[in-house]
This record gives sequence, structure tokens and C-alpha cells, in this order.
Amino acid sequence: MACSSLLSFVCLLLFLSSLLLNGAYYVEGNPNYKDALLKSILFFQGQRSGRLPANQQISWRSNSGLFDGSLDHVDLTGGYYDAGDNVKFNFPMAFTTTMLSWSTLEYGKKMGPQLQEARAAIRWATDYLLKCATAKPGRLYVGVGDPNVDHKCWERPEDMDTVRTLYSVSPSNPGSDVAGETAAAMAAASIVFRKVDPKYSKLLLQTARKVMAFAIQYRGAYSDSLGSAVCPFYCSYSGYKDELLWGASWLLRATNDAYYYNLLKTLGADDQPDLFSWDNKYAGAHVLLSRLI
Repeated sequence: MACSSLLSFVCLLLFLSSLLLNGAYYVEGNPNYKDALLKSILFFQGQRSGRLPANQQISWRSNSGLFDGSLDHVDLTGGYYDAGDNVKFNFPMAFTTTMLSWSTLEYGKKMGPQLQEARAAIRWATDYLLKCATAKPGRLYVGVGDPNVDHKCWERPEDMDTVRTLYSVSPSNPGSDVAGETAAAMAAASIVFRKVDPKYSKLLLQTARKVMAFAIQYRGAYSDSLGSAVCPFYCSYSGYKDELLWGASWLLRATNDAYYYNLLKTLGADDQPDLFSWDNKYAGAHVLLSRLI
């Protein structure tokens, strides 16, 4: 495989060299970044779960997952499906929501008409995350659908007939990582909606505080609590300290409460950041904190 890859690389170099040396060959491009932004936000509509609104632009999608949560007699409809399957993994979904909110906060003034669509994409996730955080006292729902069963049966979410298994973390089965990320998502989104929907913003922030308190009080990795329901799909490989740092950082930005600043100093989450992803938040937290402290 290594030899084959090397050969392919050499061939690519030769091809590019021929283009550079022969002035008759050139490539013209006129990238439309506004259209790229539109399509990147539109993508989230294709991932929607639940009862779709009248202004749904992707018309080939329809209502799905309308009974999510019914196994526990709660409403967990909404949110986003992960990738091409019909599972709702809250850990990466919450991270995506945090990043959508951060992007909107940083560049919202330059997004033009897409700002409204970005807010709608964020709210589709936070409406669901609020349900997960408030459905039952002392429990945070973190996923819907058994990935091991779902991945054996590829079908449209509108047609799925697999059992919608529910997963949650609790004081006896902690998940500081997924709880910290959920708190971060709601805290970041609360800033997005602070001026346009103050009541909703307040609800998000109040819930973010409670979820973060849960993450701090009952510490542990959700991978250990849920096992094969999340691994190897979205294991918390980096542990949960980075999510506590990340969640506390966003709550500090959203509230300016000294409690979160003092909390940050006690976490001991000083690992050297080498990447930034749905799993490892150190780099993002460091950038965010550099602008707050």
C-alpha cells in the first residue's frame, strides 16, 4: 500500500509539473462563497429529525422520529441525525451547535440573509437539547437509537422501523463530557438569541447552568457509562476535563460570573492542545479564554 501511495504521489507531481511548465494549460475559477455558505447551512435541514416546519426547503425530507422518547414516556423529538444514519448522538450534535453559535457570534454581521437560517439551525438543535436536559429530574438524555442495530439497516428516517432505544447519564452513570458539551451549546446559543429572543435566551442559560452543575458534581466519562452504545462511534477519547473547561468557558462568556472563572482555575485542565474536534476541546477553549481573560 505504501509503494502504491508513493507511486500515485510521484505521478501527481509529474502531472502538476507538466501543467506548471506548459503555459498553455491553466485553470480558471470563480468560487461563489456566498452560495457555499447557503448550502452549508442548508445541509442541516437535510439532517433534521422530528416534525418539519412549513418553510422546510429540502422538500424530499419529511417528518420522522415522531415517537422518539416514548419508551420512557418523554418527548425527545427533534434534533439532528448523525451522518447518514438515523441515530441522534448528542455529544457531536451539541458540539456542532456550539460551533454554529460561535460562528454566528463572530461573523453574523457578515452573513446577510443567512443569519436567520443559521439561527434556525441552532434552535432546531437547542430545542431538542432542552428536552433532553429537562425531561426527567436528575437525568440527561444523550442519544436516541441503537447505533449497532441502526448501522445494519440503511434506510430513510421516514421509513425506519428499528427500536428507538434511549440513552442517558445520571448521578450513578455520569457523563461529564456530554453534559459539559451540552452546557456549552446552550450557553453559546443563549448569547446568539439574547437580543432577538430574550425569553428563550434566558431559558437556555438557566438550563446550561443546571447541566454544568450536574457535569461538575457527578464526574465521569459517558463512554464508561454507556459502553458500546457510544463506542467506537463517539467515544470520549480525550476524557471529560476538556468539556468541563469548554463548558465553563462558555458560561463565563455568557454570564461574566466569577464562579466560572474560579472553577476554571480548579480544573487542572492544562493539557497542551494539539487539535480541535468534537472530542477534544482544549484548543478551542484556550482560544475562547484568551479573549475573555
